Amino acid sequence: MRFSLRYPTLRSIALIATISVASGVGAYAQMNHGHGHLHGADGTGHDEMRMPGLRGENATPEESQELAILFRNFRTLERVVENLPDGIRTVTRSTNPEVMEVLVSHVVGMVDRVERQDDPKIIIQSPTLDIFFDRAETISNTIEVTDEGIVVTQTSDDPDVVNALQLHAQEVSAMASQGMHAVHMMMMQRAGN
Repeated sequence: MRFSLRYPTLRSIALIATISVASGVGAYAQMNHGHGHLHGADGTGHDEMRMPGLRGENATPEESQELAILFRNFRTLERVVENLPDGIRTVTRSTNPEVMEVLVSHVVGMVDRVERQDDPKIIIQSPTLDIFFDRAETISNTIEVTDEGIVVTQTSDDPDVVNALQLHAQEVSAMASQGMHAVHMMMMQRAGN
């Protein structure tokens, strides 16, 4: 099996994911009292409340809501990436327990989607992910939830996949530190190429 979970068990992860959606989304809605505003970190007028770019052709409303919570709370995220010769090891955590639950649910859900080659086709999704869905069988994933945070190790014997893993880790780190502004910058760079 390429996908393995170490502490907690898969059943615990599923429970965390279920609780994440129920409590994390609800708690976040309470924290924001349902008030929206129209402005982006980069002054583009991005709809920060509804975030329509987080919807996808094959994504569930819950998955899009998880992404919205993570983007709205990116300032609570801390992330460390280690490039390995054959992949990456990342440690990501949130200082907010509700956001941490959503983070775990999102990471577990996305790794599972890659394993099943089930691309959510999120509107703002990086093209870097395409190779993951095309060559999922070449990726070995390990997820651990520890006191450090959610620790993900992804490796591959395919050099193109290794490059993509490392590039995507950089993209995620940029989003964790800059929020939606990082997405806008990546989209502008792609449009300029």
